Amino acid sequence: MRSLSRLTTAGVLGAAALALLTGCLGSSDSGTGDQDANRNADAKKVELTFGSNSVKGGKSSAGATFVEDVLIPKFVADQKGKGVDVTVKFQGDGSDDEVYKQKLSLDLSNKSGPDLFQIDGIWVGEFAQANYIKPLTDTVGDAARVDDWDGWKQIPESVQALGSYNGKRYGVPGGTDGRVLYFNKKLFQQAGLPADWQPKSWDDIISAGQALKKIAGVTPIQINAGTAMGEATTMQGVLPLLVGTGATVNSDGKWLGDTPKLRQMLDFYRKIYSTGLGDPVLQREAKGRDKSFAEFAANKIGILLEGDYFWRSVVEPKAGVAKMADRDTAVGYALIPAALPGAGVRGQDFVSMSGGGATVINPNTKFPQQAWEFLQFMNSADMVKASLDGAAKITQRSDVNSEVLAGDPMLSFVAEKVLPLTQYRPGLAEYPKISAALQQATADVVGGKSTDAAAKAYQKAVEAAAGGKDKVAGN
Repeated sequence: MRSLSRLTTAGVLGAAALALLTGCLGSSDSGTGDQDANRNADAKKVELTFGSNSVKGGKSSAGATFVEDVLIPKFVADQKGKGVDVTVKFQGDGSDDEVYKQKLSLDLSNKSGPDLFQIDGIWVGEFAQANYIKPLTDTVGDAARVDDWDGWKQIPESVQALGSYNGKRYGVPGGTDGRVLYFNKKLFQQAGLPADWQPKSWDDIISAGQALKKIAGVTPIQINAGTAMGEATTMQGVLPLLVGTGATVNSDGKWLGDTPKLRQMLDFYRKIYSTGLGDPVLQREAKGRDKSFAEFAANKIGILLEGDYFWRSVVEPKAGVAKMADRDTAVGYALIPAALPGAGVRGQDFVSMSGGGATVINPNTKFPQQAWEFLQFMNSADMVKASLDGAAKITQRSDVNSEVLAGDPMLSFVAEKVLPLTQYRPGLAEYPKISAALQQATADVVGGKSTDAAAKAYQKAVEAAAGGKDKVAGN
């Protein structure tokens, strides 16, 4: 495949983005669906390209180094043992995510681009709608060949959703994460709360906050809100709470509008920030999230909703951005409860949200069978473990997690308890605007507006973002 185009003008990038958003590029008559999936299946000389928004010495350097120095050489050697001469070229990028997305979109619309490439999980649905990618069973051409891969058994169905759209697998997910409720055990002890705290409802969280409020100088509860924190508000606040009501932001082809469950979520924010259980000023500051990290590490925040990134990189005792020397004994973690037991999505008692990316196959590749072999190889237990380079990080594979996370109870907790019940953001073009509307709704409530006013304003914003009332599920 030809290399990823180097675009130098904002106008071309804008045109590519517009075409992706409107679905004009890669339309259903693009011809990608009628190719022979077994073309070149018996080739003894194969050339593949692998695209990723990473580059040695720059963006996501560790990932690029692994692909170039470990993954590709080992795959080439593996294929040589099978009598196949394979050349794999790495096409690394180092752009902003949206620029990378636009360049990739333009190449795919012209039936070009890398044979395999990595994308954010929230792009999967968007790329699928534009016909830039196809279900693996279509690209590989044999459902049994795809479904019988033994790797699927090690990837929880909830995590497989990261590379799926409309119930079909489009790619294999990479590493992922999970959100939990962190709590300061020292503050909990002062407030007379249990060290093994596990709330079973939102009321339990409020009750713990009220007990913590009695300690001078402490913010009882910190849940991201407002527009200053951007997507962090949506992922570490709105969406975990919404799925705790049983709602998702997109369902049956419609975006969530002004519904009782949306109001239930906003009411919970109001209870926290209008009663002094949370700090509303923190939600309006440009560096509010970073400040919340520092305050938690300084024993000034009792309860914090965050991802496992907080444990790995923020309060990590040696290299964290807000080091806690006593992290392992002072920081507790609990599952996020549904609003009420059984009220979460799929009738769950506990919920979470996760993020991550996926690797997909270009449907226009000259070598679909060999690309599928590469995709399986890179997601094998050995290669996933090698990609960590000794670091403790949650992967997509349960068997790898059991081994590499054995020495970290918190990350093991996420891998074993959180991932099986987690949810992912919808990979649709309108999502960023819907997310912004949700952030604004929380900003309105935290700023003192009524739930009713915030919900009605949100409904109008979503209708505009989605393209009409008929695409929004309201009251």
